[in-house]
Amino acid sequence: MDSPIFLDMRAYSIFSIPEGFPDSLRKERKRLLAKLALAWLVMMQAMMFAFPGYLRSESMAPDNLQLLDQAIVLMNWSALVLTIPVMAYCASPIWKGVGQSVRGGYIGMDIPVALGIIVAFVPSVVNTWYQQGEVYFESVSMFVAFLLTARYLELCARQSLERGHAFEQVEDFRTTLTTRANRIAFWFVLIQVLLALACGAIWYVYEPSHAVAVMVSLFVMSCPCAMSMAVPTAVAATHSSLMVVPVHSEHELHEILQKTNKVAKQNLYGSVAWHLLMTPLAAIGLVSPWVAAVSMLLSSLLVAFNSWRLYRQRVLSANIPSAQVAA
Repeated sequence: MDSPIFLDMRAYSIFSIPEGFPDSLRKERKRLLAKLALAWLVMMQAMMFAFPGYLRSESMAPDNLQLLDQAIVLMNWSALVLTIPVMAYCASPIWKGVGQSVRGGYIGMDIPVALGIIVAFVPSVVNTWYQQGEVYFESVSMFVAFLLTARYLELCARQSLERGHAFEQVEDFRTTLTTRANRIAFWFVLIQVLLALACGAIWYVYEPSHAVAVMVSLFVMSCPCAMSMAVPTAVAATHSSLMVVPVHSEHELHEILQKTNKVAKQNLYGSVAWHLLMTPLAAIGLVSPWVAAVSMLLSSLLVAFNSWRLYRQRVLSANIPSAQVAA
């Protein structure tokens, strides 16, 4: 006879708010979604304001160049005004995380993220004030928007674990995987931060105009967003698939855990490989800050997609209707 622990399951989407969700968790998700929406809105507008700067060329006619420079100054000030709410409101989870890291005496992932934002924002404010040099307001807003997107996916995955029927075996398995992932992420962040500072110093000696851009790109690349999502999304996909298609034996559950372990490793080591590929390009100045931010988002989305495949394969193997699979 099948054990009840394997049977009382219901379909549940890790990306939608289910009925009966506690108010505290519902508010947490809504607050993060509001910050995410504002950051994306500012990002799109800041990119439009940055466009005149991409058109500037010394080969232009003097009158046209003077007119374009005036437009660039106006656009830079407009982008600065828009970016301030992103720094103060949208990025507030980052500043909170930095405070927790400092009080706890450890290096959390928010520290390199905060350094990257500050290194991009402060010189941009100075250059806007003196009306000369590069500004990176679009990169700041883009970085915050993409980071919050990754964290929103992670939050959905984590909350699904809190709401689901968590087998003791699955939770013990998740703890083991999380410990391993956190250890790898710690050393990755530490090495990336040191590399960013070293490369910034080298560029400042030989070509100061590119030092800030290189350092910002490397700080952005040091954000282990995809790595932090590697285990939660894989385990959340397993929980969700078990709620749709219950298992009927310990052997079947063991097989599912092995598949979860495989996907989590793919997520974790794939993220590391992606960063290792992009980091040398950023160090030699071939990756601009906004490209680094896009790369960070892409790696996070690939992790989420790979975990979703784990859920999809199990559900499809049980001939579940396509509408339920889509959920």
